[in-house]
Amino acid sequence: MNPDSNRSSHRGTSENPANRFQQTHREADPDADADLDPAEEPHPRTEFIEDHSQTVLSHNDSPDIGFTHSLNPYRGCEHGCIYCYARPTHEYLGYSAGLDFETRIVVKYKAPELLRKELSSPRWKPDVIALSGVTDPYQPVERKLALTRRCLEVLTEFRNPVGIVTKNSLVTRDIDFLQELARHQAIGVFISLTTLDPALRAVMEPRTSPPTARLRAIRTLAAAGIPVGVMLGPIIPGLTDHEIPRLVEAAADSGAQFAGKVVLRLPHAVAPLFEAWLEQHYADRKEAVLNRIRSLRGGKLNDASFGTRMTGQGPLADQIQQLFQISCRKFGLLNRPHLSTAAFRRREPGQMELL
Repeated sequence: MNPDSNRSSHRGTSENPANRFQQTHREADPDADADLDPAEEPHPRTEFIEDHSQTVLSHNDSPDIGFTHSLNPYRGCEHGCIYCYARPTHEYLGYSAGLDFETRIVVKYKAPELLRKELSSPRWKPDVIALSGVTDPYQPVERKLALTRRCLEVLTEFRNPVGIVTKNSLVTRDIDFLQELARHQAIGVFISLTTLDPALRAVMEPRTSPPTARLRAIRTLAAAGIPVGVMLGPIIPGLTDHEIPRLVEAAADSGAQFAGKVVLRLPHAVAPLFEAWLEQHYADRKEAVLNRIRSLRGGKLNDASFGTRMTGQGPLADQIQQLFQISCRKFGLLNRPHLSTAAFRRREPGQMELL
C-alpha cells in the first residue's frame, strides 16, 4: 500500500485568525450557522494559486540558520502541521496563518526555469541551497506537479550542492537525481521526525507521511548510498521531548548517519493556534505543555532572540540538549555531512557534455 495513502483528510486547524497586517477581517456569523450540523460541513478544498515571482532563490543572513540560500517551490503547505513556524509567512500574501496556510497553496510553476537562469548567471557563486527553507518541498501536490523533482534535475545538471528537509516519504521517488548528486558530495537529506506515536502524528501533522513511512524512507535512501539523517523538529516540551532517545535510536536503526534538532517555536499567530489545538486534543496536558514552553522562552510562548530561538534557554533547554547529545553519541549520529561545491559546472547554452 502507498505509505502516503493513509493520510487523514482533516486539517491541522479549522481556524483562520486575523492577518496581523490587515485592519479588517471576516468572521462567521454564529447565529447564521446555529442550525448547521458540523458533520455535514465540507472540508475546504485546497486552492492552488500561481506565483509570478521572477526569481526563485531566497537569501538570508540569520546567524541561527545554517544556510544562506534557499529554494521554495511552494508557499503554504498542505501537510497542515499545527506547530509550523512558517504559518505567519502566509500573512505577507494577504492570507491567514491558519486554515489559509493549509488550503491556499501558492505555486511557483516556473521554479525550475528560474533556477536554471539564476545558476547560469556569472553572478551566482556556487553555494549550498536549502530545499526548502520554509515549507515542505514534498508536500502532497508535489506528487502531481513534480516541481521539486524538476528543480533537483537542474541542481544535478549544475552539480550544485543541496540540502533537503522533508516529512514526506515521496523524497525516495527522486533517488536517481539524489544518487548523482551524492557522487559529487553535493547532497544531504534530513527526514524530519517528531514522534513515533501514529495517533499524535495524525492530529499534529495530519497530511504528512506516518512515522513508519519516514523510517522506511531513511532505509531506502541509506541503501541507495545517499547521505541521510534525521531532524528532530520540532521538539515539543511536555509532549514529545521524552521521545528523543527512541527517535534517535529508530533513525539510527534505519540507517541514518547524522541528526539535528529544533525546539518548538510559536511566532505570531502560531501561538494561539497551538493553544487552541492543545485544548481540542490534549486539554488535560495543555497547561503543563504551555508552562514548559514558557520556561524555555523567558516566561513567554515565543522569543525570537538570535542565539536562542532555535534552542530555548534555561535548565529545560539544557536538559533537552544533553539528552539529544547523549542519544546521538550512543547511536553514532554525531557527524554532519559536508557538502562540496567543487564539482559545480556552468555550461554555455547549447554546450554538450563531453563523454
